[in-house]
Amino acid sequence: MPPGSRPNKMLLRPPKQDSRARLFCFPYSGLGASMYNKWPDQVDGVEICRVQPPGRENRYREPHYGTYEELAEQVTEALLPHLDRPFAFFGHCGGALPGFATALHLARAGLPTPHTLFISSQVAPHDGPFGRFLQLTNSELAVELAELTRAMGGTPSPDMIQMSLRVLRADITANQRYHLTEPVLLPCAVHVIGWSEDKEIRPEQMGGWHAYAEDGRYAETTLEGGHHAFLDAPCELLTTLTERLCSAEPYG
Repeated sequence: MPPGSRPNKMLLRPPKQDSRARLFCFPYSGLGASMYNKWPDQVDGVEICRVQPPGRENRYREPHYGTYEELAEQVTEALLPHLDRPFAFFGHCGGALPGFATALHLARAGLPTPHTLFISSQVAPHDGPFGRFLQLTNSELAVELAELTRAMGGTPSPDMIQMSLRVLRADITANQRYHLTEPVLLPCAVHVIGWSEDKEIRPEQMGGWHAYAEDGRYAETTLEGGHHAFLDAPCELLTTLTERLCSAEPYG
């Protein structure tokens, strides 16, 4: 197989070459890239690129990534050919920290970094690990997975729940192991997104992210909705994610 022709499993589909910018979206704990199936593929020239970590959906037979640091290395290798134009990372709750870890890995390796790191419903790494999901039993997690499946418009089945539970438990373990002793300054903007009715992570619990951004490169937004409102790609969220990226100067 010629170099560069091997399928890139880290992305649900190959990025297009005519996009103005790219928004790479990391999935929620226990799920895969298809959780963004209600999101458009493109918003005002910004392509929505769905990240697919190993161990789930079409990568079910592959071993779990292990830690966020290991996942960041894998994501970096896979995304590097597609970081040739302005890009941003988005992650919600359990998907936010892998996005941060990847941005940090890119910065430390001297590689292109995101225009903006979007953090939704997650505390800063030095304030975690945090969240009630980290303390739940498998039976309790199964109930949460069933509710999340319904929120995504699906119908939960016992086999599907058991398969997702295995992934969710491994993702939670990665979250439990991830902690920074102190903030790290990133060479990109950091935009924190909270949700007015979120009972898992309150907007005011996310202020620790301010220490990760340079002066003038930090922003906070609170949108209407609960913890799973992002799944429906509300217009206010898409506007928040793409308006600055749309005006970013092309690379080169």
